[in-house]
Amino acid sequence: MTKKLVQVAAGIIRNEFGQIYLTQRLEGQDFAQSLEFPGGKVDQGETPEQALKREIEEEIGLHVLSAVLFEQFLFEYPTKIIHFYFYLVEEWIGEPFGREGQEGFWVAQNELDAGLFPPANGKLIARLKAECGSVS
Repeated sequence: MTKKLVQVAAGIIRNEFGQIYLTQRLEGQDFAQSLEFPGGKVDQGETPEQALKREIEEEIGLHVLSAVLFEQFLFEYPTKIIHFYFYLVEEWIGEPFGREGQEGFWVAQNELDAGLFPPANGKLIARLKAECGSVS
């Protein structure tokens, strides 16, 4: 059986204090209650960056002004393969809030805990923490 390939674009939204905005996955979703970087599936005919901007607007109400590709990789789950595109977002208009009822909060980049995220985020979190020069 061929696994379905899903493209996902997500934003590493970082403020001037070195904090990153995270949301908590809702009940009923895969990995409910775990933390995630806001974003979602890339629709047909969309570039990952277009999907990122649309999803960020839909999920947390921010208008992204600029986004730089930070990391992309494939991650295989039992039922599907996800091609992740993570963008660093440091310029936007608005204040983030959970438009879909999800919790959202700012976390210091050096305090990210990979254990609170779905498994695919492990290496990304390690890279973000390494950038801070933090020792875990």
